[in-house]
Amino acid sequence: MNTPAKKWDALVLGSGQGGTPLARKLAKAGFQTALIEKGFVGGTCINIGCTPTKAMISDARLAYLVREAPARGIEVNAPVIQLSRIMRRKNGIVEMFRGANERGLLSAGVTLIRGEASFSGPKTVLVNGETHTAEHIFINTGCTSLIPPIPGMDKVPYLTSTGMLELTEVPQRLVVLGGGYIAVEMGQLFCRLGSQVTIVERSGALLGREDEDTQMAVKQILEEEGMQIVLNATVTSVEAPATVVLADGKTLKGSHLLVATGRGPTTAALKLDQTGVETDAHGFIKVDEFLKTNVPGIYAIGDVKGGPAFTHISYNDYLIVYRNLVEKGNLSTRGRLVPYCVFMDPQLGGIGVTEKEAKAQGLSYRTAVLPMTSVARAVETGNIKGFMKAIVDSNTHRILGASILGEEGGEIMTILQMAMAADMPYERIRDMVFAHPLYAESLNNLFMTLDK
Repeated sequence: MNTPAKKWDALVLGSGQGGTPLARKLAKAGFQTALIEKGFVGGTCINIGCTPTKAMISDARLAYLVREAPARGIEVNAPVIQLSRIMRRKNGIVEMFRGANERGLLSAGVTLIRGEASFSGPKTVLVNGETHTAEHIFINTGCTSLIPPIPGMDKVPYLTSTGMLELTEVPQRLVVLGGGYIAVEMGQLFCRLGSQVTIVERSGALLGREDEDTQMAVKQILEEEGMQIVLNATVTSVEAPATVVLADGKTLKGSHLLVATGRGPTTAALKLDQTGVETDAHGFIKVDEFLKTNVPGIYAIGDVKGGPAFTHISYNDYLIVYRNLVEKGNLSTRGRLVPYCVFMDPQLGGIGVTEKEAKAQGLSYRTAVLPMTSVARAVETGNIKGFMKAIVDSNTHRILGASILGEEGGEIMTILQMAMAADMPYERIRDMVFAHPLYAESLNNLFMTLDK
């Protein structure tokens, strides 16, 4: 005898930073809501992404500062890295955040279903052998690490960013495949914990989206800390335990291999062919500016839909969907500002267009650049690596984008993001009174460079 399908007003597939608050708010708005999660509540960000990595990056920075202290006249013993204690602190923070998310769901009246979801029809979902239907279905299943088809990869015990967070000892020699955000953050993190780190990137630069000056500065910063950066590298094979063979005949021998060559959508298990939901060539779910799929009543939010793969974008996706559905709003992703921060040290904060994007789009622009060596706060604190950079419309004087590579780069970038949201001309920032001697105060000087 078949068990009748359980009917809901809303089904949320995945408890990431879009799915969790969406389920909670829908339930509070009177929707009978169920959230299906095959892993831990909180998704990538809390469990294997932002939260644990930024906790560990903070610890690694302390080790770096201890090593740098003698140069500032402070004599201390060399740091002793106890990875088990670092991991214990990280795990405690993760569990605290995860628990808070789960309690929030339950207190809001959300039914939490543990298991992997797959579609059996346009509005029918199977999980643990049970059938669930809903008028509104929200897919928030995120992404997972992509493993390149390199000969030998199936025979080598490689790590992804997830596995790096479970290590019990610091790798002696870490080889990193990839030169993106994850590679840079993880590479510097473990370099500071004591690993000999080599980053192997097939293109000619790290952080491919960034401008050339930013790419070169990031490379220099990492190399000054002792990391080896190998660019224009074609990997022909990998060998145990962690040896990378390049097309030019060179071999890079490591004790551990981190694969950070990109992430792809977690959609295969969903059996989207049963729904008619369209995906692109890479498996990302296609949505319109309101985050609706081509099937009425089915939405996709967060990384699974492609585009900028940031936690804050997933959260904003939830706001768009919720306010349009429940509050009858008309929010969309069109024209949305997309800030981001790479948590290397110093931070790289970005917003709007880069200079190369402005050039490619044929925009009429001017570029303001201020090295951190000209920032009073940076000089006083000894954090003079990097620079501030802004792209300004030549005609309207509005800020089109910014890249801030420096101490608290993400926070400085956010000031410019707010100026862009307010449609301020750059002169407003140039002439604004900031407290002395904050990093923010040097935004005056950044835009004064345009007066020369």
